[in-house]
Amino acid sequence: MDRRTFLVAAGTLAAGWGLAGPLTAESAAVALPQPATPGDKSLEAALRARRTRREFDSRPLPPEVLSGLLWAGWGINRPDLGKRTAPSAMNRQEVSIYVATAEALFLYDAKTQGLVRQRDGDLRAVTGRQPFVAQAPVNLIYVAAMGKAAGNSPEDRLEMAAVDTGCICQNVSLYCAAMDLAQVVRASFDREALTKAMGLAAGQRVVLAQSVGYPKA
Repeated sequence: MDRRTFLVAAGTLAAGWGLAGPLTAESAAVALPQPATPGDKSLEAALRARRTRREFDSRPLPPEVLSGLLWAGWGINRPDLGKRTAPSAMNRQEVSIYVATAEALFLYDAKTQGLVRQRDGDLRAVTGRQPFVAQAPVNLIYVAAMGKAAGNSPEDRLEMAAVDTGCICQNVSLYCAAMDLAQVVRASFDREALTKAMGLAAGQRVVLAQSVGYPKA
């Protein structure tokens, strides 16, 4: 394989993940299958293909694609060290990825490469102000535990959390480009309403959101 092959394909992926159950609101925890990788598409090709799209097909993402998307963004690529595919200041790993689908809200668990159901119901429309967010099959919500973030002041911690989230978003964007998926990173949302709908705790801050799906024909 070309040594420039896209990062996800080059990473060491844990074996035997296997789909433990359907991605439904009734599933408290779902073990995702091995991530789908973009084959021999190079990083250069992914960079050339990266773009923002705001029109989505309603088709759901297959579990292996969702698994690849999440692993590329914030998965563990060095299991012996617990280190991630994206950097974080002082390795605080303060960012969590929540996944809003038509069925429920899930939390990505990188240690098990799985999802943990947080709330039943379709919260997609609450994740942004634009109409398309309700049609995108997946909306990722990036939430920072501000007390865990690096920095000596609230302003420093917010800045570092934003930088760390940006690194994760870019990984997701490149994965989408390599897999011919549509995506858009968003900062337009009602933070108070979304925080309440997600049931977040004090000290958890929604930093960004990202809609992902197949491009609309």
